[in-house]
Amino acid sequence: MEAKSTSRAEYFIQQLNANNAKKVALLMVIGFIVFHGLIHLRVGSDSCKWLLSDGRLKRDREWQPYGCMLHQYTETDTRRCFRYLAFWGTKNQFVFIGDTRIRVLYQAFVDHLQSTGYSNASVKQIEAKHNSLEYSDPKLKLNVRYIFADEISKTMVNEFQSWQKEPPICIIASCTHSKFNNGNFTDDIEKGFIANLTRLIKPMQELSSKKTKIIWKLQDPIDEDKVENNPAWKNVLNEDIEKFNQAVYDTLGDKVHIWSSSKHIAYGLMDEMVDGYRLGPLALKHDVQILLNMYCNDYMNYNDGTCCSSAEPYTTLQIVTYAVLAVCCVLGIALWIRRWWLIRRGHTFYTPVSQNANPITQTLELNQMIYALATLAAIMGYFYLCDRTNFFMKENKYYSEFSFWIPVGYVFVLGLFFTEDSKFTKVLHRDQTDELKGWMQLVILIYYMTGASRVIPIYMHIKVLISTYIFLSGYGHWTYTWQTGNCGVVRFFQVMFRLNFLTVLLCFCMNRPYQFYFFVPLVSFWVCVIYLVLSLPPRITSQTLDSNGYPYFKIVAKFVCTVGVITILYMSEVFFERIFVTRPWKALFVTTDDDIKEWWYRFKLDRYTIVYGMIFAVILHLAQKFNLFDDNNHTNLFSRRASLTSCLLAFMGIGFYTTYTFLCRNKQDCEEIHPYVSFIPIVSYIVLRNLSGILRTRYSTFFAWFGHISLELFICQYHIWLAADRHGVLVLMPGFPTFNLMITSFIFVCVSHEVNRITLILSPYIVPNDWKLVLRNFAIFLVILLPIARHDGMF
Repeated sequence: MEAKSTSRAEYFIQQLNANNAKKVALLMVIGFIVFHGLIHLRVGSDSCKWLLSDGRLKRDREWQPYGCMLHQYTETDTRRCFRYLAFWGTKNQFVFIGDTRIRVLYQAFVDHLQSTGYSNASVKQIEAKHNSLEYSDPKLKLNVRYIFADEISKTMVNEFQSWQKEPPICIIASCTHSKFNNGNFTDDIEKGFIANLTRLIKPMQELSSKKTKIIWKLQDPIDEDKVENNPAWKNVLNEDIEKFNQAVYDTLGDKVHIWSSSKHIAYGLMDEMVDGYRLGPLALKHDVQILLNMYCNDYMNYNDGTCCSSAEPYTTLQIVTYAVLAVCCVLGIALWIRRWWLIRRGHTFYTPVSQNANPITQTLELNQMIYALATLAAIMGYFYLCDRTNFFMKENKYYSEFSFWIPVGYVFVLGLFFTEDSKFTKVLHRDQTDELKGWMQLVILIYYMTGASRVIPIYMHIKVLISTYIFLSGYGHWTYTWQTGNCGVVRFFQVMFRLNFLTVLLCFCMNRPYQFYFFVPLVSFWVCVIYLVLSLPPRITSQTLDSNGYPYFKIVAKFVCTVGVITILYMSEVFFERIFVTRPWKALFVTTDDDIKEWWYRFKLDRYTIVYGMIFAVILHLAQKFNLFDDNNHTNLFSRRASLTSCLLAFMGIGFYTTYTFLCRNKQDCEEIHPYVSFIPIVSYIVLRNLSGILRTRYSTFFAWFGHISLELFICQYHIWLAADRHGVLVLMPGFPTFNLMITSFIFVCVSHEVNRITLILSPYIVPNDWKLVLRNFAIFLVILLPIARHDGMF
């Protein structure tokens, strides 16, 4: 009987799998590396040039520079920058020279420095003399001058020559021709303007050689309709302005910094021009922010300001880590070449049927581990390239109701579309918890991508989702120990390895403290608490529950003691700090600035959540034991009346928390109440999800697939989906934000899935089933950490 041939459509569907998707992702990464390499070769890698040259206005009318992130400097940030530079001996001298529109920019710059009426015994002097202005602050070694010049005259040339003795740190210039406002732009006017520009080239080059930043600001467009009633501007055409700007490009293009992004801002905000030729307040604000980012970013190192900022220097630990990974990569490539060569020569590879230890099996296992490590090395290289260099571009996040809720709605439609029956019927069975972790993780990713933390209700609901992960940890580990009685060393280290493998590796590769990846330290800490509670005598499982000795009292006593210790830590922040700032484990709880405030914040926000999860597990299993409901089949859990009552209470619970988030005046008030009520929406959701037998036994395969890799998704997002340590967005395809999001998301998910696969491959080798080997490997890991800990001052 002939085998049925596969149609093209069936063959195509068969090829839609994770392995082929990862191959496509690899080709895309290689392609984008080549693409961005060509961009750097053609236009250079100077993000200052990108900042001053191009960008776009987003829907919220905020300015997004081309390829880099713009930090929004407050008056405090600006003064801190000037104070820092003054401390190191830099004289913050700015000169604005040009026509009346440059004067408006000067005034906006000065207004920014005193926007809150700041006065702290600093001398401020504004002097008006011959149409020139001056602002100074001796404490900041700050001097900002405006010099009027409506054309490039001999006076202007003399000014540039006079600065040779004491060059300012930054010069912003812009002007046209004395006959510019008369209209009737002629070739003679253009030639005269170019000739005058040429006279400036030599003094400009001399100043540039003395580290002065010279910026020539292109002329902004005008609103021709609004200037019709203005005698001084009614004859000016945007067409003539563009001719002046083109002359600047042709003459000064490679001599000074040409500031053209201001022109694009003016085009986008032309409706703000009250008189038709002077920029409105928002456009001036964007221009001032561009100047401050250009001047301060490389010194202040704000995470959300990558324009004009140098790449982070690498450390000795990073060099050693990547050297080891490079060796693994070379070994993997060598094995692959050897295998390819043997296949070419007719050698056949096979997998032995017997799983017993033998030379062939051991060789195959060793090869598999080397291949996994080589792949991991390549992935870590991609991480470094994305987030520790300026090779790929980065942009600021953008939030709007549309940008947050549309992706959330789209994701849930997809999740509901891919549903099927589960083989499990129990409450919170494996498929259901994977589904829950999956959709929560996708919502969290959208939240971080859009920067929706500014909206308090969304912010607090995301806190509930993070609490749900911890709740499920308490429930899951208690349930596992309850059912199996296994609370041994091997099980503990398997869980900890699964949680921490990628995070610890990223700490080494990306030069970040353990606490930087806050979710993993948080969950790991509470897992340790769970195992401490479960392992301390008396141990209580489902098998020992019916024994004498008041087992229920022992369970309650364990919970009371756990809550008591947590409450003591919470009530005394000083005691809390003494516990967690003690060496050598201090490094696990402090940030880069040696500050424990972040860990204190995370601890107090979810201090009782793990106990809620364990209590829920006890109540659920006792209810099953005493047949308060039956979840062994596809029927509903309760009778019709009880189901309706439970459903109503569950909706009320979710509604209560949602209402409370809308009524909060600020985040601090919400967070004070959150630890006491976070279990209400979690338990309410579980009740609604499991009441109906139909809902309980069906699940979304789409969400469950993401749930399997939810941990990797949460960690990998920091560096290869978002950017600048999660403060911005990675840009592989500049100029097409939606298409870029699709590409980076696809690569990000593929990498997360591959990291998950590698973790599962390496887990048996690093955490074997023999507790003696586990402790040996842990001791080796501690020995490796000793020189690192000593270098970082842990001992």
